[in-house]
Amino acid sequence: MGMVSEFKEFAMRGNVIDLAVGVVIGGAFGKIVSALVDQIIMPPIGLLTGGVDFSALKIVLREADPAHKVAEVAIGYGSFINTIIQFMIIAFAIFMAIKAINRINRKPEPAPAPPPPTPEDVLLLREIRDSLKNR
Repeated sequence: MGMVSEFKEFAMRGNVIDLAVGVVIGGAFGKIVSALVDQIIMPPIGLLTGGVDFSALKIVLREADPAHKVAEVAIGYGSFINTIIQFMIIAFAIFMAIKAINRINRKPEPAPAPPPPTPEDVLLLREIRDSLKNR
């Protein structure tokens, strides 16, 4: 089997195509969530916290020095907070999607098995008991 035909067989498998579609849609979904967090969710949170812009929060390790052309060195923990919020939104959305898929694919519960037949001697003893009660 030639390398080209082997590659074609590999690339045309359903799993590979499904994975490619999932990666593309996942990338687009990530951009949507980033925009949602940065433009819609974080401004009200910043307003509630006194106008704090989380993306601008940082710990400066060394100030910038334009005279010596030295860039600022800082730990940008605000961007990290935004990323955590984005992750939580994506995780919740995936959880809800999987929950909906599982609900759709749920198999109906099997009907309970009928009780085993009662032996004849037990039936006879019950009849005797019932007749003794009626006396």
